[in-house]
Amino acid sequence: MSFEALIQRFSKPLDAVPTTCTRKGKPGFGARAVLFDIYGTLFISKAGDIGVAKQEADTSMKEIAALFQRYGVKEDARSVLEKFFDEIQGEKDRLRKKGVEYPEVVIEDIWEKVLKINDGEKMRCLAVEYELIVNPVYPMPNLKEMLSGCRRRQVLMGIISNAQFYTPHLFSALLDGTLEDLGFKNDLLFFSYRLGYGKPSIDVFESAARELEREGVPRDKALYVGNDMRKDICPAKEAGFQAALFAGDARSLNLRENDARCEGIDPDIVITDLLQILDYL
Repeated sequence: MSFEALIQRFSKPLDAVPTTCTRKGKPGFGARAVLFDIYGTLFISKAGDIGVAKQEADTSMKEIAALFQRYGVKEDARSVLEKFFDEIQGEKDRLRKKGVEYPEVVIEDIWEKVLKINDGEKMRCLAVEYELIVNPVYPMPNLKEMLSGCRRRQVLMGIISNAQFYTPHLFSALLDGTLEDLGFKNDLLFFSYRLGYGKPSIDVFESAARELEREGVPRDKALYVGNDMRKDICPAKEAGFQAALFAGDARSLNLRENDARCEGIDPDIVITDLLQILDYL
């Protein structure tokens, strides 16, 4: 079964949860490029982010145990998950010792080490199903319409997101088009699993800024859209982008009000619906 088929099979509609935030920022900024976070911004995410949250796994143990059984895993599900989280932590510690400040793992490699299943395709399918159990996702309201509006305006579009191999397949599975079909430029796709590190690293934003400049777009004419003050808004502002805080879903909105690293940092724009982005192009 393809990854798209798995995603379609296990994905059910989710509704965004309204926040108390209000829109901020004068329309007419004239952005020539827009780059996006994915989880909690373009896609509703039950966990609010991509990842391996132990709490979500604990609440879905019966489903996870059934998943392991279907894939021929005989070991107790809780024991498997303990090894899984330990392996992730160990790999991140190893990368930090090598100087990677915000390390990212390759999730199928983690599963392979834990389960010892010598079948790469089978391992990736298990990884997709596990992620959809602990972190169901669904397109944010008006996502497809917003992307279509950006294409019509010939605005460059890209992504800076913490992600895994299955993340790009969300678009083809749930929006009926590849990233290229939907208007994203391949050279502006920055996924943590490909880089070995992720947000809030300033390095990924600097890489995106250099690529934009090669396209003739200065960084101050690019808008970055994300739902997390620390992971999205702070590094985007530090790199010289305009920054839009997406406050359209209470699950994922992360204001980091008690985080000293966000003190004195404000988004240029606050939006509560993805279609509002079109007013700033």
